[in-house]
Amino acid sequence: MEKRSDKANIFLWDKKAGLLERTDAGYRFTYCRDYLSLPNAQPVSLTLPLTEKPYRSRTLFPFFIGLLPEGWYLNIVSRTLKIDPENSFDILLGTCGECVGAVSVFPIHEGDAI
Repeated sequence: MEKRSDKANIFLWDKKAGLLERTDAGYRFTYCRDYLSLPNAQPVSLTLPLTEKPYRSRTLFPFFIGLLPEGWYLNIVSRTLKIDPENSFDILLGTCGECVGAVSVFPIHEGDAI
């Protein structure tokens, strides 16, 4: 079985906005410096205002939880992708490359450019 990624690029309106990581302590979200330097940079969420400092949390950030499928669709997705429905991070990486809305989440695999 392929090792699942612990990192994902976060895009806002097709611009790489940040990096989401699963760590031993939980999760970390960091905005990209290039993104922060854009004159029209916007936060991916009001709960994650623009800053150079990384955000840290023991649990997946509520904004990203809100992007996940729910109910019967979550059951279908988890069976199809062979991911435990309680594993929010892997579900996020498996489904949110084409989320509804402005934010997209793309897993980074070993050897990929961050």
